[in-house]
Amino acid sequence: MFDTQQVLSEFHIQSVHGGACTGPDGWSTTHDRSAFAAINPADGTVTARVAGATEQDYEAVMVTASAMHMRWRMVPAPRRGELVSRIGELAAEHFDGLAAVVALDTGKSLMEAKGEVRELIDMAALAAGQSRMLYGFTQQSQRAKHRMYDQWLPLGVVGIISAYNFPAAVWAQNGFLAAIGGNTVVWKPSPKVPLTALALQHLCNQAMKEMGFEGVFTLFIPEDNRVAEMLVADPRVALISFTGSSGVGRKVADIVGSTLGRRYMLECSGNNGCIVDETADLELAARSITFGAVGTTGQRCTSTRRVIVQRAVMDELVELLKRSFAQIKVGDPRDVETVVGPLVDAAAVGHFEAAVSDAIAAGGQVVFGGKRISRPGHYVEPTLITHVQPEWPCVQHETFAPIVYVMAYDTLEEAIEIHNGVPQGLASGIHSSNLGNIELFLSAQGSDCGIAKVNMGTTGADIGAAFGGEKETGGGRTAGSDAWKGYMRRQSVCINWGGTSPWDQRIIL
Repeated sequence: MFDTQQVLSEFHIQSVHGGACTGPDGWSTTHDRSAFAAINPADGTVTARVAGATEQDYEAVMVTASAMHMRWRMVPAPRRGELVSRIGELAAEHFDGLAAVVALDTGKSLMEAKGEVRELIDMAALAAGQSRMLYGFTQQSQRAKHRMYDQWLPLGVVGIISAYNFPAAVWAQNGFLAAIGGNTVVWKPSPKVPLTALALQHLCNQAMKEMGFEGVFTLFIPEDNRVAEMLVADPRVALISFTGSSGVGRKVADIVGSTLGRRYMLECSGNNGCIVDETADLELAARSITFGAVGTTGQRCTSTRRVIVQRAVMDELVELLKRSFAQIKVGDPRDVETVVGPLVDAAAVGHFEAAVSDAIAAGGQVVFGGKRISRPGHYVEPTLITHVQPEWPCVQHETFAPIVYVMAYDTLEEAIEIHNGVPQGLASGIHSSNLGNIELFLSAQGSDCGIAKVNMGTTGADIGAAFGGEKETGGGRTAGSDAWKGYMRRQSVCINWGGTSPWDQRIIL
């Protein structure tokens, strides 16, 4: 166990803290305004309170971010990368403390919280390196003595709306790429997990003050959706990156899309399936599926939700999964022995119970777990449900909880049809030692998801790859590969260096 008050003081998080920040000396007031509670999902206690940002706070944030962009866009990109690198260095210096804050906020185990902080640090290194490689490319002009090339330029102010499950990592994936691209960043985190945002803003403030770039990273935590929607509707915000449910994602797309020229990037629901064929290493598959299903208590957008297994090996795989699930320690995330912590709040527990109830009513059989754990906090059992049909509403819908639905198939083509037969399209996987089956799954008639894994879990994205999905997942991409281009505008350039024009013989001057 760690000392909560010591962790909070490490990041200057007060018992009642301002919910907006424009820079090192720009925290909003807590005086004469209501504050909402930051609840620890592990035991239901109040860790701290946040005075929610108001409309006036939002305007101060936007004025700062807009003004700073005018300067920041002209800072050389490698220098912009140095600011991001410095934030990564500070996160590394406060590694254990940040992990503790993430655990207090989200309820994920210390092991997983440390993994998230490591992802932030690695993302800072990737973005800093990428700042020297914002490449365009040269083209050949059809005109004599002309040169053509493409270049990438800043967009403006980028708004980041992050979900509760990965507050640090999602902000880093988006914010660091946005910043090296010459944009300023306004972050609107989930009010369910405000402490991580407060801690990271304090680190950003330190880095910005050291380097003289106050206002590149700002923060805005309103308590109510009405104020939050100001960020989405504001024409001063060139890009909104939203992570959350598909339902809210549609609303974001509608609002942003109503203003031509503005952009949105969506990373919404996932309902990730894993095919296990008759040639698979079943023990490897069971371990991978277990972590994919119960890691972060099933609250990852890439969590394994559906297992589609060849009928001949189904019973054996289910037995291995039951043995694997039985070894998972569920408990207080502050305990270093804990593997799986609580769900984020009581509503999430309600969604878990409703999904299990719906599956049973439809004919599913709970062969492991299925119940709320009776103790303070929001704990549930990792749950395995068999005798499932793919068209059931509970299977088609993403429930953010550690529930795995197991269904059988006879042919691989049938398995792929089941796999693709959901509205979401984020992560996918196949366990097989058959090269033909693997290549079919990876072909144009295979997985329709943005991420495909072979002989591994659906979770665990590598920051070097572009992250995101298709269909109702939204189509956005962040993190590695060429995802940085999504935070910049493309410009085609043509230069006449020959001193003549096609009109020289027609116009005499």
